[in-house]
Amino acid sequence: MTFNQLAQYLQRLEETSSRIEITKILAELFASTDAGEIDKIVYLSLGRLAPAYESIVFNLADKLVLQSISKAYGKTLEEVTKSYKQHGDIGEVAQRQSERVKEYESRGLSIAEVYDQLVNVAKYEGEGSVEKKVDSLSAILSKLDSLSVRYLARIPVGKLRLGFSELTVLDALSWMENGDKSGSKMLKRAYEVMPDIGLLAKKVKQDGIKKTSKSISPVLGIPVMPMLAQRIKSPSEMIEKMGKVAVEPKYDGLRVLIHYKRGKWIKAFTRNLNDISDMFPELEKLSEATKSNELILDAEAVGVDEETKKMADFQTTMTRRRKHDIADLASKIPLTFNVFDILFVDGKNLVDDSYSSRRLTLKKILKETKTFHLTEFVLTDDPAVIVSEYDRYIDQGLEGVIVKKADSIYVPGRTGYRWVKMKQSEGASGKLSDTVDCVVMGYTQGKGKRTSFGIGQFLAGVIDGEQIKTVTKVGTGLSDKDFKELYKRLSKIKVNEKPKEYEAHKDLEPDFWVSPEVVVELAADDLTKSPKHTAGYALRFPRLVKFRDDKSAKEATTVKEVQKLYKLQFK
Repeated sequence: MTFNQLAQYLQRLEETSSRIEITKILAELFASTDAGEIDKIVYLSLGRLAPAYESIVFNLADKLVLQSISKAYGKTLEEVTKSYKQHGDIGEVAQRQSERVKEYESRGLSIAEVYDQLVNVAKYEGEGSVEKKVDSLSAILSKLDSLSVRYLARIPVGKLRLGFSELTVLDALSWMENGDKSGSKMLKRAYEVMPDIGLLAKKVKQDGIKKTSKSISPVLGIPVMPMLAQRIKSPSEMIEKMGKVAVEPKYDGLRVLIHYKRGKWIKAFTRNLNDISDMFPELEKLSEATKSNELILDAEAVGVDEETKKMADFQTTMTRRRKHDIADLASKIPLTFNVFDILFVDGKNLVDDSYSSRRLTLKKILKETKTFHLTEFVLTDDPAVIVSEYDRYIDQGLEGVIVKKADSIYVPGRTGYRWVKMKQSEGASGKLSDTVDCVVMGYTQGKGKRTSFGIGQFLAGVIDGEQIKTVTKVGTGLSDKDFKELYKRLSKIKVNEKPKEYEAHKDLEPDFWVSPEVVVELAADDLTKSPKHTAGYALRFPRLVKFRDDKSAKEATTVKEVQKLYKLQFK
């Protein structure tokens, strides 16, 4: 398939708002290609070159892509920049400049040729790499037709955004094979165990959905989507739904999955699949804590305050994710990895073992060290024990407890009542029993004192499949520092038009829309039903708790979870 043929599909997708029609167009696209290129088509249609955990990024800002466009079509940078300020879409700028230069016609480059050249652009490093990236991208643009450059120019700056994500791709793969979404559930399960959407599409193309789904198991070096906790307010209900449970402390840290191959490498992945191995030199000490040669561990990384020797708060721990001054940060904020689960050991897949069995295995293969700590737990079928453990950990300054079904297998994602969390409420009776992780969708300019901040309030939403629906506007409960930090983040991701995946009532639309990248944790007094907020519910008296830099937009709270929280208020 040529890149121009792919661009024609991308144009159809861009012009389509119906979710089912987008799914059908993708299914048609996938059906028209073969196993040798479907992975590349999937990555490119999502505006990337590889799965998130491989960290293949362009490191090209808008200004550098504009330089590539000016070189490709013999225009001055001033002309191209002026066009960008006028239209606000780097793809449209490239397309317009290309149309004005008649000699540049498509040379029929294949998808594989364009993909490989883009990978080369992304991999340039070291001295002179910026110039090489600009020149190489310019060379690719000059070889493509005007429609193709519209979409190619958006990819390096992460602005392809056609309004769908991996979930729609999974539906489309099912639609390709079955003519409906009947295979989506199996594919979602497979994707959560091996979250490489391109590789999964390739396997489906080769072997079909059923065979692919049955063959997927954890692979050392490829992150598994972590198992997540549901919400239940009552310990009695926990026992009623789950039977015998394990009660563990809930830390306010950074969730990491650790992949270890003795003598070769050790990797750490966040819950949104980012590889952060280089930021945690303490990981190298795992060889002192185990005799095993291969491991996948689930853990919570928590910073330690060197002066008080107590656990640091979340924001302090998160400073360890910086890419610079790592050694200095490691000495000032050392980490403890609180290990609470094991998924793989020395070639053996453990995800289908029970929780109790996995914990026995973990105890056998991991010993306590200063850096690696085995999270304690208590087995019980008594609600009073859950309350007692909860009170004990709250007194220690922790968030609460995680309650886990003792005979549960490890199921990635938030499915069923296998794990539930019991966190400290915001205080008095009637306060919402848990916080909500929301995507910031846009912001309104400040008035009065807030004029200097650049922001007066922001619109926040929750996830409903591929869509993001509003649940609150937040303008109180933020410090001056919070307002300034929020504006700093949002001004960088401001977009000219409402993103395709956003659903918002016209009365709630902000002055500026932003791309769905910033996730914030919000507390509130309660939830009410709302005729205007598109989630159907609204947070009352919301306030910012913290920025959730460890979460991507797709990991925000869902509408279904909001519905559960609403019902919990009346129990």
